[in-house]
Amino acid sequence: MTGLVVCVLVLAAASAHRVPQRRRSGRVRVYGRDEGERLDAAELGAPLGERATLVQFSSAFCAPCRATRRVLGEVVAVVPGVTHVEIDAEAHLDLVRRLEIVKTPTVLVLDADGRVVRRAAGQPRKADVIAALGEAV
Repeated sequence: MTGLVVCVLVLAAASAHRVPQRRRSGRVRVYGRDEGERLDAAELGAPLGERATLVQFSSAFCAPCRATRRVLGEVVAVVPGVTHVEIDAEAHLDLVRRLEIVKTPTVLVLDADGRVVRRAAGQPRKADVIAALGEAV
């Protein structure tokens, strides 16, 4: 009987932790312009967008990364002057540590000067990405 009670308590605790985490996943968080990191074309391995750049940190076995790539590609096709750069997190650990990337996919929204103005951990929604671009341009 004690084992059953412990099992129920563990499941309840895990569920209570997971609900807020799922609600935050993919949400675009705001960072102040002056506090944001700055990235340049050399660090990204690609030129910055004319108006903004969407930087996606991915890993090889990340299923949401593929869906995020598709969403960001759709946004780039609709919004002129915006580019999408995908970075393999495993191959760029120094950059991952510096930017405090803790999960993939993580999307950074950079303004035209390469400053990080927004960030989303998890798979973002298309509407959220487009809204976040409003801060960058």
